[in-house]
Amino acid sequence: MHESHADAISAALAELPSAPLWVGYSGGLDSSVLLHALAAAPAARARGLRAWHVHHGLHPDADAWAAHCAQVCAGYGLELTVARVSVARDGGDGPEAAARAARHAAFAAGLGDGEVLALAHHRDDQAETVLLRLLRGSGPDGLAAMRPWRDCGRGRLWRPLLALPRAALEAYAQRHALDWIDDPSNDETRYDRNFLRHRVVPLLSERWPQTGAALAQSARLQDEAASLLDADDAAALAQLRSLDPQALSRSGLRTLAPARRARVLRRWIAALALPPLPAQGVARIESDLLPARADAEAEFAWNGASVRAWRDLLYAQTQRAPLPPDWRAGWDGRAPLALPGGGEWRLQGAPGFDAALVAHARSGGERIALPGRAHRHSLKHALQALGVPPWERERLPLLGDGGGEVWAAGDLLYSARMEAWLRERGARLVWVA
Repeated sequence: MHESHADAISAALAELPSAPLWVGYSGGLDSSVLLHALAAAPAARARGLRAWHVHHGLHPDADAWAAHCAQVCAGYGLELTVARVSVARDGGDGPEAAARAARHAAFAAGLGDGEVLALAHHRDDQAETVLLRLLRGSGPDGLAAMRPWRDCGRGRLWRPLLALPRAALEAYAQRHALDWIDDPSNDETRYDRNFLRHRVVPLLSERWPQTGAALAQSARLQDEAASLLDADDAAALAQLRSLDPQALSRSGLRTLAPARRARVLRRWIAALALPPLPAQGVARIESDLLPARADAEAEFAWNGASVRAWRDLLYAQTQRAPLPPDWRAGWDGRAPLALPGGGEWRLQGAPGFDAALVAHARSGGERIALPGRAHRHSLKHALQALGVPPWERERLPLLGDGGGEVWAAGDLLYSARMEAWLRERGARLVWVA
């Protein structure tokens, strides 16, 4: 083994994160090298080093592979966690993507607060990822490919070997006589990444020997560019947000250049933890929602989420059905009231109402006696004056005495009588939609 390779692996692991440390261990060559190197580092063991094997169940030998990993970890004196995952075999993105998604879902669910999971991706993996992203038409964010660090659930993923070629890992494994698993599916060129690895990259390297290093360098440069763009996106998004984080100013969006607007919209959706906008999502928002009339209620929906236009705002949220028009329920306020389709109503600061009230859906034509007003007013007009969007009004529960008088609309409007009752007790209603 070249000393430069040994030095490079040692250097890559020299600055360990000061956090509880896992290592992802498939049993293959790459993760075997990372596991061995970390197991040999007293500082890693001092951080409670543990191994994590994801059992995909896709190969007949999957149980034997898990047993191999357990045996190796026992020899190192390390705890091994085996996570069994279910992989969608008929997913539209193919088995590679499905297995990766299942694996990362397991990581996100299993990592504890502040824990770090080290993964063995190297420079050759990075080069393949860049090529795959290029062929999918990705922009700077996608072409930055794999980052050395990324958030994952309550913890973080760490790729300490990302700058090293696979040759360095192979030399390390041979010098230390490591025993690893060769997954036969890695040779099947019907999978995109394997096709690039076995057919495309070798051909490119015949003409351009530095192909792997050059592609990895491009990824680093794209990451720098994406970071600069990201900072400007964050500043633009902050200026466009209203008091409601689910809403953005349409007129403000229209002042942005189209490319910036697209990035800001995607960042906004990601910040709300909604499914990523599909390819046509930004185009539909541009064509249908931004120029829509203030009262048009234009909408783009995808994967259980939606963006709607109303007045000068865009609203993004999970799709929710209106309250059933015939819904009615007695409520004494002593316990939260579960609402149809999710959400609840709670009375805080008081043990309960003086007498049971009636919660019900809107049917239209309701009126409310607002505080400081001599006459009752249309509930519809009062909600419009508050700027409550129409689809939110459809989910808005009403509370009354059963005789037709509205005492409260969610936690947005109180009648004079309800406001006085709550004020006297230092209480309030909380509506969770």
